[in-house]
Amino acid sequence: MAPSGSRSIKRGCQRVLYWIPVLFIALIVAWSYYAYVLQLCVVSIEDTGEKVIYLLVYHVVFIMFVWAYWQTIFTKPMNPLKEFHLSYSDKELLEREDRGESQQEILRRIAKDLPIYTRTNSGAIRFCDRCQLLKPDRCHHCSVCDKCILKMDHHCPWVNNCVGFSNYKFFMLFLAYSLLYCLFITATDLQYFIKFWTCAHVLLFPQNGLPDTQAKFHILFLFFSASMFSVSLASLFIYHCWLVCKNRSTLEAVRAPVFRHGTDKNGFSLGFSKNFRQVFGDEIKYWPIPVFSSLGDGCSFPTCLVNLDPEQPSSPNGSNSRKPLSLHH
Repeated sequence: MAPSGSRSIKRGCQRVLYWIPVLFIALIVAWSYYAYVLQLCVVSIEDTGEKVIYLLVYHVVFIMFVWAYWQTIFTKPMNPLKEFHLSYSDKELLEREDRGESQQEILRRIAKDLPIYTRTNSGAIRFCDRCQLLKPDRCHHCSVCDKCILKMDHHCPWVNNCVGFSNYKFFMLFLAYSLLYCLFITATDLQYFIKFWTCAHVLLFPQNGLPDTQAKFHILFLFFSASMFSVSLASLFIYHCWLVCKNRSTLEAVRAPVFRHGTDKNGFSLGFSKNFRQVFGDEIKYWPIPVFSSLGDGCSFPTCLVNLDPEQPSSPNGSNSRKPLSLHH
């Protein structure tokens, strides 16, 4: 009982610690709202028209940014369907076999009825000992969540969640709107930053005896913070845009998927348009909105490299969701 109790306490402490990066981001965003809305727009900007326009645009971007961040955090990652889990009889059969080759024969027999086309580097069926299931294509086991995640991209500490099939679109929108949020603040804050920076310099070396205000320090720090976050977010957003265009996950960019015929980093690439629509969907009206619109079920994906076995179903329910395409790009 003691070891089990200590493990539970440890897991509870870890769960609390995992929320610290999210809390940090939430505090930064809350402070930025106070600094921009109250200290910049309400206190510092004198022109009413400029103030109204800034506040309207700011709140539209702010709402979309918070909405996308919320969806990324609280959208539960999708796990493989029950068809990929071993049945009780298959588990018993697998446990009785000591030799790896015999176990692979059992897994190959089970995989024949599933749309699985990727393999391990050694050519074996991708099997998760922890979850006791055959991994669907692009599925990986997350050591933090301790679950297999469909089309896993990475586990992100800043959202305390796995980024995968169910929330990758939300993650992309979160990067886009957070970048837009920081760029908008930087652009609209620039003239006041220059004005108050000059005032701050005069205060350090007093000549005119200009009065100090609380607003100037919020505005100065707001500009520095927004500009620094813009640089880091831009690099991350550009990288993930490149991944979307290539139809790769972060894990696949690090280690290319292995198919029956061998390794190919472009195995799931269908061309820019189809790659983009796999993440954002076919309906343009849903592209900028943090609602789920990605194509597919997360368990099977079209590819330009795999020749399908006509006797093998292309999805667990037997529907032909995966279409064989040309072997040439």
